[in-house]
Amino acid sequence: MAAIMSIAHRHLLGIEGVSSDVIQSLLDRAEHFAQMGRSPDKKSSALKGRTVINLFFEDSTRTRTSFELAGKRLGADVINMSVATSSVKKGETLIDTAQTLRAMNIDILVVRHGASGAPHLLAEKLNCAVINAGDGTHEHPTQALLDALTMRRRKGRLEGLEVAICGDVAHSRVARSNIHLLNRMGARVRLIGPPTLIPSEIEHHGVEVFHDMREGLKGVDIVMMLRLQLERMQGALIPSVREYFHFYGLDQEKLALAKPDALVMHPGPMNRGVEIDSAIADDIDRSLIQEQVEMGVAVRMACLEALAEGASA
Repeated sequence: MAAIMSIAHRHLLGIEGVSSDVIQSLLDRAEHFAQMGRSPDKKSSALKGRTVINLFFEDSTRTRTSFELAGKRLGADVINMSVATSSVKKGETLIDTAQTLRAMNIDILVVRHGASGAPHLLAEKLNCAVINAGDGTHEHPTQALLDALTMRRRKGRLEGLEVAICGDVAHSRVARSNIHLLNRMGARVRLIGPPTLIPSEIEHHGVEVFHDMREGLKGVDIVMMLRLQLERMQGALIPSVREYFHFYGLDQEKLALAKPDALVMHPGPMNRGVEIDSAIADDIDRSLIQEQVEMGVAVRMACLEALAEGASA
């Protein structure tokens, strides 16, 4: 656990800046929790007496629920703060919220916010550990960690894997965190999407860019589809969802260009028939989507435990 303790400033705000040793340690610990999750006794007392608050300014099902379950399995007192019923709706600022939380003497804050950098601001203002559960289009570190754990369990490694990240890269914090992590762990990353949905100069981040999906999928080990985030788009970046699926949606014809044993991932929620065909999403031999959800709990247990231990070290 020594490497985990070196998470910068006892927060997990992004994958950028986290060392490969820390990533490896978190994945190894998450593997332990994954095994525990499949056993009759799923609970630990590692966070007994600690308080974890999940503060979500954006809707979420998988992330918030898995953080809640992770905290409870570790024995923590877990509180879900719904912004819809909080003082934020009455005009309270993020700083005001931070001051209120600070007075409660909590141990770990898990925050999702629509503004990039919001978790960093809270980390500066609070005297507890902060985990970024997704901020704007910036990062989503625990998603990248659970994706990496899922890949490693099925492929036996990360180093040397050819991973294609496909779709709306421009608005995807999942893509950004995965690019940082996969590059750091020795995988090779391809980005596939229309020019309007690929950030300019992204090649400088050690990735290959393809605008032709059929060309980009040739010989890859992992195909990671991204949700088309229409709510974040300014203007018409795609002609229509039907045309988008024709060129960039994953179907059997396109998947056949990847390696015969290539596996499919999606962070969810899925838009079936837009980003991915239902037959592929539900294919128990090729799809890792349900396993990603399972690994989410294990990874978040590892992160909560690591930050709690770091705070008491």
